[in-house]
Parts: sequence; C-alpha cells; structure tokens
Amino acid sequence: MRFQPLTRARSSFVATFGGLPSGFWWLWTAQLINRACGFVMPLLAFYITEELDRSAAFAGTVVAGIGVGSLVAGPFGGALGDRFGHKPTLVGALGATSVSMIALAYARSPWALLVGAFVVGVTNNATRPAHNALIADVIPGKDQVRAYSLNFWAINVGYSIAMLSVGLVSLTGYTALFWLNGATTLMGAVMIATRVPGRAGTTAPTGAEESEGFGAVLRDRSFVAFVGAQFLVLTILLQSESGLPIAMGQDGFSPSTYGQVAALNGIVIVAVQLPLTRLYKRFPESWVLAGSSALIGVGYSVLLFGHTAWIYAASIVVWTLGEIGNTPTSFALVARISPAHLRGRYQGLYQVAWTGSAVVAPLVGGWVIHTWGAAPLWAGCLAVAVAAAGAQLVIGKHLTRRAAAAEAADRPEPAKAAPASEAG
Repeated sequence: MRFQPLTRARSSFVATFGGLPSGFWWLWTAQLINRACGFVMPLLAFYITEELDRSAAFAGTVVAGIGVGSLVAGPFGGALGDRFGHKPTLVGALGATSVSMIALAYARSPWALLVGAFVVGVTNNATRPAHNALIADVIPGKDQVRAYSLNFWAINVGYSIAMLSVGLVSLTGYTALFWLNGATTLMGAVMIATRVPGRAGTTAPTGAEESEGFGAVLRDRSFVAFVGAQFLVLTILLQSESGLPIAMGQDGFSPSTYGQVAALNGIVIVAVQLPLTRLYKRFPESWVLAGSSALIGVGYSVLLFGHTAWIYAASIVVWTLGEIGNTPTSFALVARISPAHLRGRYQGLYQVAWTGSAVVAPLVGGWVIHTWGAAPLWAGCLAVAVAAAGAQLVIGKHLTRRAAAAEAADRPEPAKAAPASEAG
C-alpha cells in the first residue's frame, strides 16, 4: 500500500513525458534555453528609459515597433515554412533573430532603435509558426496535444528563469545580456539544425479555401466581434510588458526587482495551469471567457491600492489566473466554430488580436503614464476589461451554441430518432 503514491506518480510522469521522439525533446530544449535567456524583450522598456535615458513615451513606441514587426512575421513565417520547409525556416529565423538582437544593443539614434526593434519583432516572431509546425512534423497526431502542452510549459518555465535572472544587469550591464540572448538563440538554431528531423513538403490550398478566402471569415460578424473583444482584453494583458515595467521604474524599483516580481506570471502558470484548466472546464465557455477577462482587469486595478513590491506581486497573481482561463478557452472556441476548410484563416484572423494588441498595448501604456500617470492606466484597464467581459458573455453564448449545433449536425442520428427530431 505504501508504494501506491509512488506508482501513481511514476505513471503520471510517464503519461506526461514518456514516448515522445528525441527530435521533439531537442526542440523543447532549444525552446527552454531560448526562453530562459530571453532578457531583451521584457527589459527593453527598462533599457531605453534607464540606460539610454529616453522618455516613457518613446520606450513604449520602441516596444510597439516589435509589435509592428510581429504583425508582419506571422503570415511571412508561415508562407516561408510552406515554401521552403518548417525546419529550414525555423533555423534561418533563429539565426536572424540572434544577429538582430545583438545589433539592437548598439542602436542609439531614435530611428536606429525603432528600426532595430521592428527587425527583432519580424525575425523573432517568424520562428513561431515554423516551430509549431515542426512539432507537428516530428510528433504523431495522437501525441500532439501533449507535445504542445509541454512546449507551453517550457515557455513559462524559461520565462520565469529569465525574470529571476535579470539581476545580472547589475553585474554585466545591458550589452552583455543582448549578447547572451543572441548567443543562446543561435545555439538553439544549431541544435535544431543538427538534431531535429524535418520535411520540406508544402500543403496546397483546397478549392473551398481558394474560392472563399478571408472574405468568408470577415462576413462572420459574431466571430469578428469576438476578435475585437479579445483584442481589448489582450491589450490590457500585455501591459505586463510595457505599462508595468515603466510604472515600477518610476516607483524606484530596479530591473532585478521587476524580474523577480514578473517571474510570478510563469511560476503561477506552471504551478496551477493544469488543475485550474480542469476547474474552468466545468463551466460554460462564455462564463469562463467573461469571468477571466474581468479578472485580468481586476488584477491590474489592484495597483491602485499601493506601490509596494507586494502589491505588484498580488496584481500579477490575480491577472495570471485570468490569463489561464482566457487563453486556452479562446483558442478552443475558435477551433470549434471554424469550418474545417477555413480553420487556418479563422486562426489567422484571431492572431490579429494578439499581434495588434502587441502594437497598441505599449503605445497606450507608455503615453498614458507619460501624460497622466499610472493610476489612470490601471483604472482604465478595469473599465475596459469589464466592458469586454460583458461583450464576451453575449458573443460567447452565441458562438458556443453555434459550435454545439455544428458538432451535433456532424454526428449521424439513428434512424429511429428522425421523427422525434422532425416533430421538435
């Protein structure tokens, strides 16, 4: 009897980590290393305001340059992967990211910083569609969900390590961190190039996709409204990369303290993502979306009650719980309502909410803090989140019913049920 907990733990470990090919684990390791040494992105606003002595508004504009690059990167990286293969595209994008990050360390003029940030946004985010596609190339279909979950886990573990390690700034200076980030990115490219199998096949579009295109997606007004509501929520959520570091800097906190506090986001996700996701599944998707969106706004509104490190930490914990509910639920709902022949285009339009918010969030955060201070930004986050939650409650109910109807239509009914169905 005393060995039962150990046996259950071993079975759980094997079910989570066992049976996946070595190619995936090299991809996973490269992801973990790159994220663990990913100092440039989260510290860029600190670097510009403190090291380069620029304004908060300009720092927000430079960070937004990365978002603009991201808007280009998704379709660009996906097209390159289909044309030249996922592995060559990923390796090339990682190499370009390494070079562009190191070059950004030596940019000083406003235009050099803006262009450098844009290039980093393009190269870094071009890796994402290729990386996700390469996972599907090396993993059998039955294990893909598990592989993507482990990949997400690696991202958050690595992010937490990076945030806990940013105290290196006080020892090495910012330039060394740019070099470390670039060097480990290049290391990941070499690992993938030499250890991960890949195929260069392309997928031709179907006749239905060619005839309907994005016009059919844009005519889906409920879905477009859902994307708009998510854009508002994500613009609030991404204040973690612009408004939050700027506000903490103005409150006198060091980059090291910011990193330690920000690491809570990844730590909470790694610790409670799986059990909390199981809890959220007990409720309708519309409720989860609305509740989690409101919780994100509540999390930022906590910052209205003080300027201590504990207040910042409490804020991050609260909005992270909302993030855990919002992100997987929204992606699952998009997949459920998408017709099979338009699934890629539905996901592509939904990505606009993510990349668009990456552009708008730093602009809003930087300019609001520069003009009125941090308090109006946090109050605005709460107000916008509550409004978006109300919209998601209505839109989510409609989309959930539509998805359920579509799934029911795809299931063949027994012949004896036909008269009752017709009578109803």
